[in-house]
Amino acid sequence: MQAEAAKTRVGPWVFNCQAPDEGNMHTLLHWATPEQKEKYLKPLCNGVSSSCFAMTEPEVAGSDPTLIKTFAIKDGDEWIINGHKWFISGANRAKFAILIARTELDVPEGSRGANTAFIVDLPTEGWNNVREVETMHGPGGHSEIVISDLRVHDSQILGGRGNGHRLGQYRLGPARLAHCMRWIAQAETALNMMVDRSLKRYSHGSYLAEKQGVQWMIADSAMEIYQCKLMILHAAYKIDRGDDFRTEVSMAKHFVANSLNRIIDRAIQVHGALGYSTDTPLANMMQHARWARFADGADEIHQMRIAENTIKAFTDTGTTSKATGDLPI
Repeated sequence: MQAEAAKTRVGPWVFNCQAPDEGNMHTLLHWATPEQKEKYLKPLCNGVSSSCFAMTEPEVAGSDPTLIKTFAIKDGDEWIINGHKWFISGANRAKFAILIARTELDVPEGSRGANTAFIVDLPTEGWNNVREVETMHGPGGHSEIVISDLRVHDSQILGGRGNGHRLGQYRLGPARLAHCMRWIAQAETALNMMVDRSLKRYSHGSYLAEKQGVQWMIADSAMEIYQCKLMILHAAYKIDRGDDFRTEVSMAKHFVANSLNRIIDRAIQVHGALGYSTDTPLANMMQHARWARFADGADEIHQMRIAENTIKAFTDTGTTSKATGDLPI
């Protein structure tokens, strides 16, 4: 559904499976209380509400949520929250936010049990939308938020106190894979355009489709899309089984994001100056694709985790097989 929907920009909205709402649906389904599901999950699934996930901060590395500086201090049956968030997608239209804040002040910095997730009804006093951060592909609804003495009731904790990191990682696994599914649609669109152009453009005695250099670009793109699909399917299979999917999702996220950039770039090359213009969607697709290499974890973070898991697999078992899909071949 994600791959089919993302063939057009409005597709995910038509099927109500757009980010960040789709990821928040899974999060609420797994972590919310029955009361929270009734109030927040049901309207979200019905498409009559919208949401955002507020974790990333400008002062600390976005790829390491253990370092966040948004603090929540207990005051009776309420929490007083102060902090600074940015690149909070969808915050400008959200009816509620899942906000990650540090609640355990006695836990050493960098520990994974220091953060808690809160559901915040919007708009509310203390939640200040400063601006929309414009990116290289234009305005995109990525808000900068300043949180000043925001009060949230104890009942608005999502998933239990101190479980903010676990909740965030649980959310990001399937969410990263959903991004990959949408990127597949964009990559296939680019390949389709590449082949179509090569069959119609005549140059230097033959059509582009007959030239070996262009054929190699088409072949490389087709092989990469095939690899992307297999990685996504296997990672989704592991999620469905309840297996540890972290390594497979990291591999898929890294590989699909980079394949998307390469395939769109090849499509632009085959189109020549036309591909660089805005007469085709390729230029805009490339602007969006560049974001894929650091959204939900930069390339280098995923490479570091993959390497760590591969080394651990070998030191634990004497083979790296577990870190390369744990497949029977």
